[in-house]
Amino acid sequence: MAEYQNIFTRVQVRGPVHAGVPLTGAGWARLGKPNFVHLLGIFGDAQLGPIYLGATGMASLIFGFFAFEIIGLNMLASVNWNPVEFVRQLPWLALEPPAPQYGLHIPPMAEGGWWLLAGFFLTTSILLWWLRIFKRARALGMGSHTAWAFAAAIWLYLVLGFIRPLLMGHWSEAVPFGIFPHLDWTAAFSIRYGNLFYNPFHMLSIVFLYGSTLLFAMHAATVLATSRFGSEREIEQITDRGTAFERGGLFWRWTMGFNATAESIHRWAWWFAVLCPLCGGIGILLTGTVVDNWYLWGVKHGIAPPYPAMWGTVIDPATTGAGQ
Repeated sequence: MAEYQNIFTRVQVRGPVHAGVPLTGAGWARLGKPNFVHLLGIFGDAQLGPIYLGATGMASLIFGFFAFEIIGLNMLASVNWNPVEFVRQLPWLALEPPAPQYGLHIPPMAEGGWWLLAGFFLTTSILLWWLRIFKRARALGMGSHTAWAFAAAIWLYLVLGFIRPLLMGHWSEAVPFGIFPHLDWTAAFSIRYGNLFYNPFHMLSIVFLYGSTLLFAMHAATVLATSRFGSEREIEQITDRGTAFERGGLFWRWTMGFNATAESIHRWAWWFAVLCPLCGGIGILLTGTVVDNWYLWGVKHGIAPPYPAMWGTVIDPATTGAGQ
């Protein structure tokens, strides 16, 4: 029993390798010979492979490769094709969107055209991967919950790089490709529009972000704590709670007066995780299109305190033409 009182999986129960349930109507075969990897077994199932790509999966990888190459080669060109400098400065390198004067037109390649092309390939790759997830779930007789959870993340991605720039009238409102430049854009975006923390949809997004991590952690801890009673066999525990989830449910009723079931905890966590990017996307979409300064909006609606009188009357910069 002591073998189950741990964080990592110390006991790896393995049967013979298997290729999975047989499928009908699949035009592609599963690729790779399945085998066991002990390191993977520490965190999950030790079997690696086979994998099914299919037409949508292969097309997604091809489009993704084009996007990756365009972004990488532009970053390499920005350091004069010096591989040492490319590696050293990689976190700071970026492929920037077109300047504001180009509006929604196609700019020269060196002035934002490559960004547009990379965005097209990357978006196509992501949408094809979503289609692959949906089709694989249907082929296996599963629900499409995973596909729609992924769609929530795609919604936020499209708002940041496509939908909001369209509404604002120029591609320069989009996010650059890069690690630190992307973070810099986020900070500048918040400052430009009066602190995004006063955006109510941003508040909701953070609630669901932290809430989903808490729910997943609580559920994971409950399963690990009752794994000696078979709680990892969750499908069985949903239909027949058994001693594992009876104890888990009793623990949470004792500690907080309420408990989820073996099934409903996954619905709670799914909704919390999905609502995080959904609310975040709505908040970003309203910024600059409906609300120009979230701090002043918060003061008006009693969310944020006004500046002390010693600073005088605060004027919305948007009404003065400053920064234009």
